[in-house]
Amino acid sequence: MIKAYLEITLQVEEANRAGAAGIYNKYKTPFLETISGAVSKELLLHVEDVQVLHGFNSVESAQEYLMSDLFNNGVVTALKPYLKGHPDIKIYHVA
Repeated sequence: MIKAYLEITLQVEEANRAGAAGIYNKYKTPFLETISGAVSKELLLHVEDVQVLHGFNSVESAQEYLMSDLFNNGVVTALKPYLKGHPDIKIYHVA
């Protein structure tokens, strides 16, 4: 059951969205299979930005993911060439 969401909003130029989506697809399965408390991961596309919505079983699991090797040395490093500006990162607790 999802108890928390990690929302990461990315500014990605239209021309770079396919590349950014490729990074999402590359890391989705490892995220779901190796990150403690991970429940879901969705890519949301909007004309102004791209959001990745991660579902977790707790706020603590979401916070731990942000400190993980997979996130910092995998996802963040791979996404850098596609980003315009810094990501907006928020964790939401499900009431």
